[in-house]
Amino acid sequence: MSLNGKVAIVTGASRGIGRQIAIQFAQSGAKVVINYSSSRGRAEEVIKTIEQFGGQAVGIQADVSKVSEVEALFSEALERFGHVDILVNNAGIMENNAIADVTEEIFDRHFAANVKGTYFACQQAMKHMAKGGTIVNFSTSVSGAMLPMYSVYAATKGAVEQLTRQLAKEFGPRDITINCIAPGQVSTELFLNGKSPEVIDSFRRMNAFGRLGDPEDIANALELLVSDKARWITGQTIRVNGGFN
Repeated sequence: MSLNGKVAIVTGASRGIGRQIAIQFAQSGAKVVINYSSSRGRAEEVIKTIEQFGGQAVGIQADVSKVSEVEALFSEALERFGHVDILVNNAGIMENNAIADVTEEIFDRHFAANVKGTYFACQQAMKHMAKGGTIVNFSTSVSGAMLPMYSVYAATKGAVEQLTRQLAKEFGPRDITINCIAPGQVSTELFLNGKSPEVIDSFRRMNAFGRLGDPEDIANALELLVSDKARWITGQTIRVNGGFN
């Protein structure tokens, strides 16, 4: 599953799952754009890690909830590397709120980062991605679990799944695949933040293996989806969750 000669943009790549994806793509031979919103130091650490094993990566700051910055992200990536073959829309936010506590600001912020960012990055891919490219969007396995406190987050990811299905036939004539990964509970800052040990343990017991996922579990699935082995898979949501639901 070599990615030699390919250029990948990974949004939200300074930490967690995005960081692991960027590193594994670089290990497979891709040149990687490390997108970050505010964590410049962490992005530089990811680049340094990649360069230590001979990989190539650049960091590009962009807030994906702003269309002008998504456009600038692609423009700079093309200026640096000349083409884009892979887009991973990993950047997003997650807050847990009861519906009574959800404000308009919370609602709009989630949809801007998780849906608007993904949509307009796909639009840029339609304009600029090389023929034979690959897009992977991010959903969540929480969508099928009906868990309380996740209503806004799950709604954004439901929109991303539908967007992925709708765009498959628009990208198909250009031989570009577009799919969605829906992770289960993965041991990252985003997931662990604000959760008690008891709550985390309850999530461990919800899947078949009795553990949280690792970022590597998700990155391994991404490596398959962006490889030539998966050219007949498009418009799909793939749940990578250890049997969570």
